[in-house]
Amino acid sequence: MDIKAKIDEVVNKVKNDPEIASQFQSNPVQAVEKVLGVDLPDDVINNIVEGVKSKISFDGIAGKIGGLFGNN
Repeated sequence: MDIKAKIDEVVNKVKNDPEIASQFQSNPVQAVEKVLGVDLPDDVINNIVEGVKSKISFDGIAGKIGGLFGNN
């Protein structure tokens, strides 16, 4: 399983689907399983959840920093 690809898939869905975004905030494990359509072992799902959280946080910070320099 390509964890990075799964993280990217979930990030894309969270950013573009308000229902999934809301579910990810309240229950990230359930949201990830819903997006991927599979029940994964806890260690795998937790790695994906953490990857999604860090990628969303980084993207949000990068967008704000870019705005400081007129790149947006």
